[in-house]
Amino acid sequence: MAPDSINTIGSDITVNDRTYRLPKQPVVVVCIDGSEPGYIERAVEAGRAPWFAKVFKQGTSLIGDCVVPSFTNPNNLSIVTGQPPQVHGICGNYFLDPDTGKEVMMNDPKFLRVETLFPAFQRAGCRIAVVTAKDKLRGLLGKGLELGAGKACSFSSEKSDKATLTENGIENVNELVGMAVPDVYSAKLSEFVFAAGVKLMERDRPEIMYLSTTDYIQHKHAPGTPVANDFYAMMDGYMARLDAMGCTIVLTADHGMNAKFGADGQPDVLYLQDLFDKWLGTDKARVILPITDPYVVHHGALGSFAVVYCPNPQEWAAKLKSIPGIEAALNRDEAAKRFELPADRLGDLIVVSTKHKVLGTSAARHDLSGLTEPLRSHGGVSEQKVPLLCNRRLAGDAGARRWRNFDAFDLALNLVA
Repeated sequence: MAPDSINTIGSDITVNDRTYRLPKQPVVVVCIDGSEPGYIERAVEAGRAPWFAKVFKQGTSLIGDCVVPSFTNPNNLSIVTGQPPQVHGICGNYFLDPDTGKEVMMNDPKFLRVETLFPAFQRAGCRIAVVTAKDKLRGLLGKGLELGAGKACSFSSEKSDKATLTENGIENVNELVGMAVPDVYSAKLSEFVFAAGVKLMERDRPEIMYLSTTDYIQHKHAPGTPVANDFYAMMDGYMARLDAMGCTIVLTADHGMNAKFGADGQPDVLYLQDLFDKWLGTDKARVILPITDPYVVHHGALGSFAVVYCPNPQEWAAKLKSIPGIEAALNRDEAAKRFELPADRLGDLIVVSTKHKVLGTSAARHDLSGLTEPLRSHGGVSEQKVPLLCNRRLAGDAGARRWRNFDAFDLALNLVA
């Protein structure tokens, strides 16, 4: 979006048709990847999360809807633009680029169709800090920022040792945080995000901070399990430190998570490419799984949302709807309208599975050897409910409204005392 689409009027800025007050104290928005409702509550009940317990009693506790597909990239970009994918253009982690005909990661900033909130706040005089667990999001989240000391930084836990002033607006990250680069398949990757957030707030006191984690733990451990409670207890401690520094903190999630396995403990999968090959002939249809990213060990690229390029989509939609485990089979225009998606970046047919079912391409294409625990995954409507918490109370009656995870900045800047 061009700079002249941003208006600064007094203490307000308008970006992507939403108006925000400039912060009076630092604002920290946290995207807890894969945090379905229940994780925080179970940790509180176990006595492991006193800060979250305080938020439930003295702050704001809401349930919102994420965008569908309930994957990482579309939802993080919705949170930081304040808009659904039909506006910002990011409709998956992975898609078929219509300009090239190739399947590619949707990580390149060129795919983002509007600005995030961050450049607008920077132009209004705010210092910005963006920290992500995985580097796949960094370019999208940091697009348009003027990076540099005292201005803005944008970096990931995964490549924290490679951060430079030119590329990330910061250097010597590991020395600052006091942690080595964590394993990408570990809880430490997310802990690094929180530890970095605390150190940056202590040192630089940015007015706007965005912290985004990884869902490695949530893919393997259900709410209330010892490992999950350990993870949220860790987070609780860092949030308490940010709170003690006077920050307004809003926490939400990019999506929920559900068990996706049968009675035998094996993933409950419908392999769509195999199905379409049987119906139409080999490779007459093309199935794309938008959950796909460079980090598939913990989910095997199995999720509950798929895109199919095929002839006569209405015919196959009707056939798919008769199959147990299919919640929705929609043509391009139907899906774009229902899920607020950019129609030009969808296939001919969009398929969503039910709560405990996942979708694959062909059985032979999925390496499930990394699934050391029964599969938990996401992508469908059944993973749409997410927490929306703030350490401040609502300033007034918000009235009857549908809360979305991309109301996070609106909540932090406009709606709480």
